[in-house]
Amino acid sequence: MDFGLIFRELTSGLAVFSRGNAFMIGVGLLLIYLAIAKEYEPVLLLPIGFGCILANIPMTGMTDSDGLLGILYEAGIATELFPLLIFIGVGAMIDFSPLLAQPKMVLLGAAGQFGIFGVLILAIMLGFDLNEAASIGVIGAIDGPTSIFVASKLAPHMLAPIAVAAYSYMSLIPIIQPPIMRMMTTRQERLIRMEYTPRPISRRTLVLFPVLISISVGLLVPAALPLIASLMLGNLLKVSGVVDRLSKSAQNEIINVATLFLGVTIGSTMVAQSFLNLDTMLILILGLLAFILDTIAGLTFGKIMSFFSHGTINPLIGASGISAFPMAGRLAAKMASEEDYDNFILMHAMGANTAGQLGSVIAGGVLLLIVSSLG
Repeated sequence: MDFGLIFRELTSGLAVFSRGNAFMIGVGLLLIYLAIAKEYEPVLLLPIGFGCILANIPMTGMTDSDGLLGILYEAGIATELFPLLIFIGVGAMIDFSPLLAQPKMVLLGAAGQFGIFGVLILAIMLGFDLNEAASIGVIGAIDGPTSIFVASKLAPHMLAPIAVAAYSYMSLIPIIQPPIMRMMTTRQERLIRMEYTPRPISRRTLVLFPVLISISVGLLVPAALPLIASLMLGNLLKVSGVVDRLSKSAQNEIINVATLFLGVTIGSTMVAQSFLNLDTMLILILGLLAFILDTIAGLTFGKIMSFFSHGTINPLIGASGISAFPMAGRLAAKMASEEDYDNFILMHAMGANTAGQLGSVIAGGVLLLIVSSLG
């Protein structure tokens, strides 16, 4: 028995284990810590962190084309399947009634996408090509599935840092947004109470909405149809009232399984050799800037609407115009209630938040349309 050969086989992984691999395993452990100890989007960060650890253990073959993580990547990321399945589940959870009752909230949903295009221009100025700049800019959607969908089509080599940035910033909304909201609004503005008289939305309207949105977006921005159709399909399952089992499956089993596989697979792309470079740092910084610009633009539009409504609109709801449903809407309502316990703006904030969800998907499709036409 050749003990030397056995020893070399047992230590083959250690022989090629680098400091970069050790650092990325540390990053994976940090994500798991944030998921468990701080409860920052644990459904996302925990599998991403674990996948990152697995990817940086050498010689396992798990990320090879015939390995578990490689197969998952080809089946769910390269084909954009996992983001679309997640969007079916998200659609089944969304209630568009607040938006349909307050159509003007569409303005805030549009304003919440400003950072996408602002950072796209900045990224081009910093030397990224159009495909890469568009993929970086879409981090500003604060919508993981949209970011992954766009990046996998335009810049798959940047998928790992873009996905990590999108999901990390989404989980850090309660930390990033409040200082900006306080800085841009006065206490008097935050105290504004908004009347909410529930406007009954008929079942026919609720059913027609996802169908008409799918047709309209498909005709105007065809590149956005896979995302918007998945979102609207999930919503149609919910509002139809005749496929309760499918609706519950979309909200639970489908979205949970897809999120688990997507998280582990995204984590598996965080390999030291491709992740630890200057471009990754720039992507993370630009993604944060896009998020900040989105929030600033949304609050600015909120203040403008407040001015023209003679102080009947609370500007805080403008911060909900980003995607990140329902966290952004809940945060705006929480900020208002902290100033005045009896101030309830949740339904208004959710109207802006659902508009932002639609806006992020359409913005992603517009980016794909622009890049493909210029390419």
